Amino acid sequence: MTGTAFVIGASGQIGRQAVHALAADGWRVTAASRGGGSTEDWPPGVRTVRVDRSDTAALAAALGDGCDVLLDCVAYDGGDARQLLSLADRIGSAVVISSAAVYEDADGRSFDTQGEPDGFPRYPVPVPETQRTVAPGPATYGTRKVELERELLDAGGRLPTTLLRAGAVHGTHSPLPRELHFVKRVLDGRRVRVLAYGGTSRFHPVHTANIAELVRLAARRPGSRVLNAGDPGVPTVAEIGAAVDAVMGYRAETVLVDGPPPEPTVGNSPWGTARPVVLDMSAARRELGYRAVTTYERSLPATVAWLVDSLAHGDWRERFPLPARLSDEHADWFDYAAEDRWLAARAG
Repeated sequence: MTGTAFVIGASGQIGRQAVHALAADGWRVTAASRGGGSTEDWPPGVRTVRVDRSDTAALAAALGDGCDVLLDCVAYDGGDARQLLSLADRIGSAVVISSAAVYEDADGRSFDTQGEPDGFPRYPVPVPETQRTVAPGPATYGTRKVELERELLDAGGRLPTTLLRAGAVHGTHSPLPRELHFVKRVLDGRRVRVLAYGGTSRFHPVHTANIAELVRLAARRPGSRVLNAGDPGVPTVAEIGAAVDAVMGYRAETVLVDGPPPEPTVGNSPWGTARPVVLDMSAARRELGYRAVTTYERSLPATVAWLVDSLAHGDWRERFPLPARLSDEHADWFDYAAEDRWLAARAG
């Protein structure tokens, strides 16, 4: 049985897919976003509403008499959790997007410590939902997501909530498309790529369609729980680079480096991790009957086509400001001069 569904953040990459999945499953969907507009391909019958989720009064007004299930794609911390709980009397159950960034290893290493010497976590492979997490608090993205989770789980009797700990989200309309790293290199005519850690880095991807499928299943089976959200396979960074080449009809030489990047802007990539991050998906299969609707490889052509089209209509920094900022703050994604110098020194 389905009913009414309310999606906060409906214009984002996860929200778009979830609106489609819920509507196809028979839910009467309200798509809420700050813009309030419809995308060009919303399913028939989807109602759109403009709302800034930080404005509780506006959110309450948009909810009206309430909904059977609410999906929150943008909830971030304990304040957002308390806001949802203040409206619990008009929400049947909720699904909230969290992150795999909440996990820490047995020695207290997490995504928050990866910039420190030997700071990248050594997670079990795969990582179950029972793995310990960082402490809740306002300090970082991961600690704030834990704060969000605990507030909602502690109030499960008032508002049953499924929290989805997403891996590396990918697909069209992403604000942080990691595939940009490889797609732009092809468009720039680079015939070589350098990959640290032997090209074996694995950071569990999850396509937005697979997140939407988890949302659909959780909406039909309300409960108070945390579940990992990942694709059925976890390709290495070398496999991802080769897959992008194949989609674009291109071939680049891969130069592998044992260990970390030899220089800050050489051998790094947004998929590069010192150790594997692989999520255990058995709980989602057991509790929801989850079966992925796509794989990384099957979904890649649409992502690549979207990126190529986006790059054809503007400078990459303007089209993708978040990757541009990260590239500036950490390591230039496209420092070809440094790469060429390193390659020449290596050949000499």
